[in-house]
Formats: sequence, structure tokens, C-alpha cells
Amino acid sequence: MNIIAIMGPNHVFYKDEPVRELDAALKQQGFHTVYPQGAEDLLKLIEHNPRICGVVFDWDEYSLDLCSEINQLNEYLPLYAFINTHSTMDVGINEMRMAIWFFEYALNAAEEIALRIRQSTEEYVDTITPPLTKALFNYVKEGKTTFCTPGHMAGTAFQKSPVGSLFYDFFGANTLKADISISVSELGSLLDHTGPHLEAEEYIARTFGAEQSYMVTNGTSTSNKIVGMYAAAAGSTVLIDRNCHKSLTHLLMMSDIIPIWLKPTRNALGILGGIPKREFSKESIALKVSQTPRAGWPVHAVITNSTYDGLLYSTQFIKETLEVPSIHFDSAWVPYTNFHPIYRGLSGMSGERTPGKVIYETQSTHKLLAAFSQASLIHIKGDYDEQTFNEAYMMHTTTSPNYAIVASIETAAAMLRGNSGRRLINRSVERALHFRREVQRLREESDGWFFDIWQPDGVDEPECWAIQPGGEEWHGFRDADADHMYLDPIKVTILTPGMSEMGEMAEEGIPAALVAKFLDERGVVVEKTGPYNLLFLFSIGIDKTKAMSVLRGLTEFKRAYDLNLRVKNMLPDLYAQDPDFYRNMRIQTLAQGIHSLIRQHDLPRLMLQAFAMLPEMKLTPHQMFQQQVQGNVETVDISRLVGRVSANMILPYPPGVPLVMPGEMITEESRPVLDFLLMLCTIGRHYPGFETDIHGATLTEEGQYLVRVLKQAGENEPV
Repeated sequence: MNIIAIMGPNHVFYKDEPVRELDAALKQQGFHTVYPQGAEDLLKLIEHNPRICGVVFDWDEYSLDLCSEINQLNEYLPLYAFINTHSTMDVGINEMRMAIWFFEYALNAAEEIALRIRQSTEEYVDTITPPLTKALFNYVKEGKTTFCTPGHMAGTAFQKSPVGSLFYDFFGANTLKADISISVSELGSLLDHTGPHLEAEEYIARTFGAEQSYMVTNGTSTSNKIVGMYAAAAGSTVLIDRNCHKSLTHLLMMSDIIPIWLKPTRNALGILGGIPKREFSKESIALKVSQTPRAGWPVHAVITNSTYDGLLYSTQFIKETLEVPSIHFDSAWVPYTNFHPIYRGLSGMSGERTPGKVIYETQSTHKLLAAFSQASLIHIKGDYDEQTFNEAYMMHTTTSPNYAIVASIETAAAMLRGNSGRRLINRSVERALHFRREVQRLREESDGWFFDIWQPDGVDEPECWAIQPGGEEWHGFRDADADHMYLDPIKVTILTPGMSEMGEMAEEGIPAALVAKFLDERGVVVEKTGPYNLLFLFSIGIDKTKAMSVLRGLTEFKRAYDLNLRVKNMLPDLYAQDPDFYRNMRIQTLAQGIHSLIRQHDLPRLMLQAFAMLPEMKLTPHQMFQQQVQGNVETVDISRLVGRVSANMILPYPPGVPLVMPGEMITEESRPVLDFLLMLCTIGRHYPGFETDIHGATLTEEGQYLVRVLKQAGENEPV
């Protein structure tokens, strides 16, 4: 940070000459100076260049109005005002809180002023740098000689090898110097929560509106397990969202607890609508408990908020309605909800404490904020046993954490503090809204078909749109609850032709997988692909150029599709997977072939039925994993799954929602689950390159999907 913006006076000699002297003195101090053309130009510069570390201006010309506008962008940015003996110093108490320093126009004072600006800049950097990151930066600058881990010794070892030198040059010196041992006492301890690590946790808790926060370096997969290990003792019963991340299934496999599933709704497009209100009632839970062997009243509940497609709950209803001691909101995909008013009341940490309950919220700091992969946070509101919780924390946390990941968590939090942080999130919302409007405009202007967007009419103002009951066919949920679920505007779902929101299949259609492959070959990677929908995430890292690349890709696809180009020319990577099959095929033939298969299997009906009747739980996931460890499993073709107990979670991607859990058996009543899986397999067998990724199943070279099941007693080894 070494850029100083100077708003020069209007060609008055006694003012111009001191400014010229200051410019020279600042350059001697290592600063780079820029001269905006007026106040509006300056504000745009500050907004778009975060390396601006100070503004020099004439007080008589710009005064407090400019200071207030700068303060709205960055309340910490130092401001330096030149005054003369006749200047009016009308500064109130509120304005005095701003970081303003005053200097008189005088010759031969530039060096002293430049030195003061240098000191203020250092204070500014110190103010905005969070505690652990600051300690890590200082440690690296000290350049100490260590005789402890890691073995590369600040990168020295890499430079002793040709391939190691390539690695060193790629990642850079500071990255490797910041990879340090937990033995470095001045940084405190991540496991013991001392020193700068403790300061960082307190800093993060204040930022995210929590009472206590924990930094986790192996992703929210680990955060979920930490919370679950603490909140539910062996033998207890837990309410779990069926739309859970697979890390929670792994928790159930690790810990001997009994799951009771909260079943979400879904629409014909395959978009999850969240758990309906009736599922949270005491009567509904009591019925589930009575139907589940060995189950007692639940001690803990896990809710996915938001869903993969961006639907958020009004969390206060859940907190007040669920009669359990603790509630965990898995908010991996929404770490930003505390920083924009449209998300008020839609996050785990929103509002005050819930009497008699502990609220947990886990967030993937790396998913949509600026943190390294594996960066995650656990937030807590309510009374809990810190020592016991920390034992669960240490069970899953390495004793050799990567300090760069930890510092990136804290830095991501620091970026969200204050006015500049709110502006970051607001930009994401505004860019997503602009993108939505552009898709609508292109649709209106296009000849024939174009892509649609999953949203209500009229999306001009920033808000989360309610999934309301009755007559609102845009969302496709027939039995929606009032004021329960809300669509996050930065999760943008593009719809391809072929299926309506209510599940009506058209004669012709364009499966979304074709569009995703087309975009991927042009450098645009889609977050999630459904049968006829594509999900794009407008995180804080998305700018106008990236959004434009998506719009360009969509329009290029339409042009190529309407020309009915050969697959070989339009999707060369797909063609390369099976040149003989695709040699003379054109894109419309491929699209209609897949679309016809989907219509033949009646996908909307099949998908709704597949998630309406859950398989029967024969063993808990923990019991099933113990059987697997003992070798009491065998492999069968997926078509033989009816009547067999699945050893693993079976999860097709897309849509990325578990269909079968470990220890569950598909019965005749839940056969649509298998029919849905077989339909996905059929598409891959007919069209090379469109094989579905099914977690829990192994795809052979012959195109066969194999799954592991519990051995049947009497035929193999006894269970």
C-alpha cells in the first residue's frame, strides 16, 4: 500500500508550490502519487483501488463533504487536509472521529509532512490488519533461524532441487516463509486458543455476530463433525436434514447415534425447497421417534441453510419451534449473511440468544469469501462446555495447522468489517441482479428461444425473494409455506428449454449438461448442472468481465445450436471421447436424443417420487460401517439394489442430494429411488461423455455401476 491520491488546488501559487514539494518528498518516502480529476474521479479511484492509503486535498475547496463520502467507502482511510490562516475549521464531534490530519500551506515543510504521512500509513495498515495475520507478517519479516518443522525451512530446502526450485518460484518466498511450526510461541496456539490465535477468534466472533468462533483448517466437512461429536453423545438421537452434506453422513458413520430424517421438498426441476414447517413440529417429530427403533427424543438438530440452490430459511421459526437443546445450521455456502440487510433473520447467528438452546453455525470461509481452500468457521451462541468442545475440536484438527490457511480465515473476516466490507457484499448482490436483468433482456430480444432464469418477476431491488404459497408458479413448489424460504439473489439458476418449473415436458428440449460442456470448453465452469438448469455463484470475486463471459457463452451456444453444428466442431472434447459415435452427429440430434430419454422415463414424476419415499433404515450408518470394517459386504450391480442393505451413501451428482444412506434398504415402496438412479445410468450408456457421477457407486470400463451391500446371512459369512 503506497499510493497517495492528491487533489491539487486550483493553480494558486502559494498552494501549488507546497504541494509540488510534498509530491517529491512522498516519492522519496517510497510512495506513488496520483492526481484524480475532481471529487467524483477520486471516489471512483478509492472504490476500485484498495491500495490507496491516503488522500491529500485542499480543505477550503472540498471540506467535510468529501471527507464524509470517502468515509462511506473506507472509514479507516487517512485524510490529509491543507489549510491556510483564513480557513474555517467547522468540524463537529462526529467528524473528529474520522482519520483527518491538517497541515498549513508552507514552503520547506514537505519532508516533515511526508514523514507524518508515512507514520499515519503505518498506523492505517496496523489498524486494518487483524491480530494473527499481523503477528504472522511480523514473524516472517524477522527472518528467524529455526531448527524445528517444517523441513523445508522457509523454502530453503526447495531451492536445493531443480523441481523444488520450480515449486519455490511458483508459490513465492513469503508463502513458504509463512509455513511455520506450531512451536513458534509468539503466534500462540490454534489448539489451545492462546495468543494471537485467541485474539483472532475473538475478532472473528465480533465480526460475524457470534459469541464464540473457532477457526478450522480442514473445511466445513471437519467443522460439521466437530459440532456433531460434541452435541450428540453415543446412543442419542439426532434430527438431520436429508439434504445434508456427506460430511454429516460420515459423522453418523463415526459416531453411534441414531438419525431421524427431516425430509425437504423439491420441485420438478430438482431444486430443493427446504424442510416444510410441519416437519419441525413436536407432533411430527414424536411420530418419527415412535417409528424409529431405539430412538429417543432428539438432543440435537442439523439444518442445511442455505440449500445448494440458494434457498435460505427464516431461522427464528426453526429456533423457536424445534424442541431440542441445540441446533446446528450448516451454512457452508453463505458465510456473508451477516453483512447485508437483505439477509437479516436468515442466518444461524441472526438475532439474540435463543433461551435454553445453543445455536451453532458452520461456514466455508473459502467458498464465497476470500480465503484459502479448507478455510472454515464454527460460530456459537449459547452456553456450552468449552473444554469438552475443544476435545472434539482437537479430535479433528491437526497438530500442524497451515498458518496461511488460518490467516486467510481471519483476513476474510477483516475484509468484511466496516463500510468497505458491506460494499463488497453489496457489489456481489448488484452484479448478480445486473446479470439477471441482462439474461432477461437477451431473452426478450432473441429470435426464437433463449435461456430463462429462475426468479420471480420484477427483480430490480436487492432482496431475498420469498417462496410463497399459491399462484406463484415461478418457483414450482406446490405446497410452499408462507414466509419460510427465501431465494438468495447471488445464487443464479439459468434454465434451459425443455421443462417448465411445474414439471411439464416440452416436445423439444436442450439438457443443461450440453450447455455446461460447451461453456467448460470455453473456460467457464458451472457450479452445478441439473437436468435443465445451471447454477452460477456470484461471489465477491466475480466482476463484470467474468459475468460477461457467461453471457457471451450463452449467446454463442444459441447461435451454434440454431445453426445445428456438428458435435465435432461445437464440442470437440466430447467428440474426442468417442469419435466413432459422434462422427456425423449434429448438436440438435444429440440434444433431442437425450431429451427423448428423459421424457421416456418421465423425469419430473420420477424425481418427485424418488425423494418422496425414503428407503427403509435397517442399520444405523454407524452399525453399517462397523459391518463394512469387518468385511461383511459384497459388490452387486446397482440394478439389484432392491431388497439389499446399502453399505455406502449413494449420491448422484447432479443433483448432489443423498438418495440412499449407509444401512438403508430400497423396498418396493421406495423403488422410484432406484428407477431414478437407473435412468441416470441409462443416459450415460446411450451417450458417451454423459455418465453420471454417482458417489458410492463404481463405474466400470464396461459402463456398469457397482455398489457395495451388506452380505446376506446364510449365503455368505454370518452377519
